[in-house]
Amino acid sequence: MADPALKQALADRDFILAPGVYDLISALIADRMGFKALYVTGYGTIASYLGIPDAGIATYRDMLERIAQIVKMTKTPVIADADTGYGGLLNVRHTVRGYEEAGVSAIQIEDQEFPKKCGHTPGRRVVPMDDMVRKIEVAVDSRKSDDFLIIARTDARTGLGLEEAIRRGKAYAEAGADIIFVESPESAEEVRQISQEIDRPLLANMVNGGRTPLLPADELTALGYGIAIYPALGFLAHGHAVRHAYQDLLDHGVTTDAVPLYPFKDFNTLLGFEDVWAFERKFAERD
Repeated sequence: MADPALKQALADRDFILAPGVYDLISALIADRMGFKALYVTGYGTIASYLGIPDAGIATYRDMLERIAQIVKMTKTPVIADADTGYGGLLNVRHTVRGYEEAGVSAIQIEDQEFPKKCGHTPGRRVVPMDDMVRKIEVAVDSRKSDDFLIIARTDARTGLGLEEAIRRGKAYAEAGADIIFVESPESAEEVRQISQEIDRPLLANMVNGGRTPLLPADELTALGYGIAIYPALGFLAHGHAVRHAYQDLLDHGVTTDAVPLYPFKDFNTLLGFEDVWAFERKFAERD
C-alpha cells in the first residue's frame, strides 16, 4: 500500500525533492541517500528496458512490472509515471488499482492524446479538458486509500498556452487531484504564475536540457511548490559516465584512472551480497 509519509510531508509543507530512477541500480542508490521520494520516470524506464523513445509505445504491463520491483526493493515512497492511464476510463481504474496494489505512493496521469510523447518534446496534443476531468474522477474513486495520491498533469502549455494550462490545472484540482503538475512552463515567471493561480500542492518538473528553467529547491519552496522531480538526471548521468568509461577502454585497451568508477566492493554491498555470503557460511555443505 501507499506510504503515508509522502502525504504527510506535503501536509507539513516539507519540500519533496525526488530524483528520477529508471532501474534497480538507480533506485537502490537513490534509496540510500535520504530523499523523501523517488520518481519512476517513464522516459528512463522504457529507455533502459526497451531502448525506445517515450512515445506511447510502452504498455501498462511494461511499466507496472518494473515499478513494482522498484517499490519492493526500496524503502522510500515512490511516485510513478502512468502516462495517460493507458487508455480510457476503465483502463484508468485498472491502472490506479494496479499501481496502488504495487505499493506506489503517488500516480501521475496526464491529459495528452494517445499515443503520448515526452513532455519536453514537440508535437504533443491534449484531450478535451472534460475527458481528463472524468479520468481524475475515476482515479479518485478507484483508489482504496487517501494516502495514495493522484497527480494530474496537463501538457496544454506548449500547444494551447499558459492560460489554458492553468485553467486545466484548476479544473483538475476541482475534480479531486491531490497534486497539480503543469508541464513545460517556459520561464521562471511562468512557474511563478502557476503557483499564484492554482490553489493545490504543485509539482515542478526539472528536466536537465528541457523547456523549463532549472530552479533551486529553496526558490520553488518559496513559490509554494511541494515537489520537484528530476526525471532525467539519473539516466543522463549514467549515459555520460558509461560513454566515457567505454571510450577509455577503447582508447587504451584497458581501463585507466581517468574515469572514476563505483568501487566493486561497495557495489556488492549495494546489491546485498553480504547476505548471500552469510547464508552460504551458515548452510555450507559439510564434508
